[in-house]
Amino acid sequence: MSANDRIQWFHKMVAEKCYPNASNIADKFGISQRQAQRDIEYMRVSLNAPLTYSASKKGYFYKRSFYLPSMLSNENQSDYNTVLAGLRHFTENSAEVSVVQMQLPYTAVLEITDKITVMNLRSFIVGEERHHRYRCEFPSIELFLGIIMSTGAQIRIVSPDWLREKLIEFAKQILKSNE
Repeated sequence: MSANDRIQWFHKMVAEKCYPNASNIADKFGISQRQAQRDIEYMRVSLNAPLTYSASKKGYFYKRSFYLPSMLSNENQSDYNTVLAGLRHFTENSAEVSVVQMQLPYTAVLEITDKITVMNLRSFIVGEERHHRYRCEFPSIELFLGIIMSTGAQIRIVSPDWLREKLIEFAKQILKSNE
């Protein structure tokens, strides 16, 4: 994975208020802690990301709204020079628009108390948290929500809020169609 992929993933996690840190980047992409910290510093210095570390959450958050500039990547990118070259034509004001590549998965935290449902959703689960909460990654919102609904189990979307709202919207549409 390229520096661009790591930066986009980290930005996505920060924007979703998941409080990622250098260890998360290192674990996710199989890089050193030092390289992960350089990625974070690159975002701060070169991209002017308003990153702040929360000691209580043990991760980063944005002090104010921030969007990555549009970036194109290829699989052979291995350093920041290509990323910088792609950003040269953007002004500071145009950095308010973000294009996230579709290969980056969406993430959600689900609360699932039924062990069979956890086993059935294992292909989406990438981490376990306290109190029957599971971090999931998925490529398609519609597919993921369809699978959640098809389980028939009691599943609560803890975060992000927009995914919970989307589920409610889908459920209302289904109910309306079947009146």
